[in-house]
Amino acid sequence: MSPESRKKTVPRTHSAPTPRRVAVIGAGIAGIACARTLVQAGHNVTVFEKSSGAGGRMATRNSEFGGFDHGTQYFTVRDARFEKALSTSGALVRPWSANTVRILDELGRVVASSLPPKEAHWVAAPGMNALVRHWAQPLVDAHAIAFETHVTRIEADKLKPGCWQLQAEGPGADSLVHSGFDTVVMAMPSAQAQALLLSSQQAKPLVAAMGKVAVAPCWTLMLAFPQAAQPNLYHLGPHWNAARSTHHRIAWLARESSKPGRGPMERWTVQASPEWSERHLEDDAARVKDKLLKAFTEVTGIRAEPPYAEVHRWRYAQTTQPLGKSHLWDAKSGIGACGDWCLGHRVEDGFISGLEMALAIC
Repeated sequence: MSPESRKKTVPRTHSAPTPRRVAVIGAGIAGIACARTLVQAGHNVTVFEKSSGAGGRMATRNSEFGGFDHGTQYFTVRDARFEKALSTSGALVRPWSANTVRILDELGRVVASSLPPKEAHWVAAPGMNALVRHWAQPLVDAHAIAFETHVTRIEADKLKPGCWQLQAEGPGADSLVHSGFDTVVMAMPSAQAQALLLSSQQAKPLVAAMGKVAVAPCWTLMLAFPQAAQPNLYHLGPHWNAARSTHHRIAWLARESSKPGRGPMERWTVQASPEWSERHLEDDAARVKDKLLKAFTEVTGIRAEPPYAEVHRWRYAQTTQPLGKSHLWDAKSGIGACGDWCLGHRVEDGFISGLEMALAIC
């Protein structure tokens, strides 16, 4: 065999890509999807999350009367990759038959009935935060998530040229420095990511792109009526379990106890409209609670005094003007950004954004 023919028969070898050390800021669904994908590809990942647990707006507020999904209410499945990821979650993911959704007028009267949903509505059980926390658990077990750690600045590593270090505030407001990162991914609301880059004076092309994104706030009211847990009294008020409302204060209402895997006690989550939330963004929480409770009574006819009534303000809740692509990636600097705001406001949008951010890095 001639040397030339031997060359044709020798298989070409490919060296494995050099593992990167990646910092992911944010442990919502986008951040966890990104981090998991990078770990599976062999990269060394650390997630930084300013709250005490993973989930982001897939959040559950626990109380003595039961839980409230005070952020994301449900999700749909359109992308095969998201469907495949959900298939690994077993009984955590359950269908919610919220097919009694109505359109209501200012007085709570049904003026139009929506058709049965064209696609299934899904929830995580026992609360919406269960799904992301389940996906994040291997990272927790590997000590790869730093909770209660608020990243305040991205800057050049002072000891490792070409790398990044993060200034952060840890538990107890301790000042921390995390260094040696080849790549930084911001999996957080666009306004927060933009502010972080501006204060850090980094990745100006990403800053400009984020300026096109608009995200509306949302005030959320949570109510519990333990008297409705008595024998033979299954619920108060209307017979529907969820409603899209045209009331000037309320956009959405849901009976939490109608969701699978929840307790039987009557509980409601009420989400204010983006417009009303914007106008009252800086109002006192007690004043917001009173106004939304009055609107809840007008819409549902429930006049009983709830023993539990709390509000939560989401500054960045629903994307009104998305980026228009799945992620932002500045390969030159090694800084990227992802989140549902890139594609829309659905849970699935956040997952796809995080996944494709990771694939771009790989």
